[in-house]
Amino acid sequence: MIVDLFSRSSRRDFLRLASAGALGASLSGWLAPLAAHAAQTKRKHKSVILLWMDGGPSHKDTFDLKPGTKDGGEFKPISTSVPGIQISEHFPKVAKIMNHGAILRSMSTGEGAHGRAKVFLHTGYKEGVGGLVYPSMGSIVSKELGDPDFPLPNFVTIGNRSYGAGFLGPKHQPLNVTDPTRGVEALKPLVAEGQFSNRVGLLEDMEAGFYREYKGASINDHRTTYARAVRLMQSKEAKAFDLSLEPESGKKPYGTGRFAESCILARRLVETGVPFVEVTLGGWDTHQNNFARVKQLSEQVDPAMSGLVTDLKDRGLLDSTLVIWMGEFGRTPKINARGAQPGR
Repeated sequence: MIVDLFSRSSRRDFLRLASAGALGASLSGWLAPLAAHAAQTKRKHKSVILLWMDGGPSHKDTFDLKPGTKDGGEFKPISTSVPGIQISEHFPKVAKIMNHGAILRSMSTGEGAHGRAKVFLHTGYKEGVGGLVYPSMGSIVSKELGDPDFPLPNFVTIGNRSYGAGFLGPKHQPLNVTDPTRGVEALKPLVAEGQFSNRVGLLEDMEAGFYREYKGASINDHRTTYARAVRLMQSKEAKAFDLSLEPESGKKPYGTGRFAESCILARRLVETGVPFVEVTLGGWDTHQNNFARVKQLSEQVDPAMSGLVTDLKDRGLLDSTLVIWMGEFGRTPKINARGAQPGR
């Protein structure tokens, strides 16, 4: 897993407080400045971009190579911008920006089923525990860091649908963008603006009357969903979903293909103010033909992820954006003998 830690700025600010003498010997000497700093930090816009590698990427063929061992695999390690850290030869561009990240090799869950592992990694809870449907991390960020008055959804998924808001409700449900080049479809009303407003008003009146008569959480959920859609359609921020507005010079560093386009869209959304964006790249369940498939997938990830991190840095967004590369788990350490197409 590779991450860019926006907590670095918090640590720097903490040390700045200390060096200024705010951290005295008594609690009264430093609690007040620290509390004030915490309030200020919460007001700062922070975002997360989760690059979800669906299927479980082979850690031994990406960021945790074991060269010279029996099951080390075909790939060679290369040095990075951080002395002592080596990664796969198929990540040459990512290697150059490793000084902006960290590799976490210590996490494990013991969960070997894809479906259950995805739920666990997205929500922090095992499926079915407590009889509740728990919110995904994107929905939690939407609730804790999102602006309730922001016209765009505070949680956007690009590619496959992710896990939803659970008990947090429809306000924190993700908006799914299936194709990044098409953005959010049907954003523009098919009728004149005045006619559209009249229709929205009629719908609101009908639903208000229905709610007064029957009441119920599901009715409110329905009203919330429609209100979110209308607010998005009428917002100027919705242009963030339009990749045609991105200059070609800005797209080039990301490479080509659907994953690259998705990463560009993720950056546009974060820049506009969306606090959580999840981008999915599938195909990592490599029981067969592992090395050819991981090479092909790595060659999609390399320019897109390095381009994303570099772009965020150039725009002054990297200190406030956490970029996570992960899947539901790694793969077996041993190479499975599958004839001419060995897998993991």
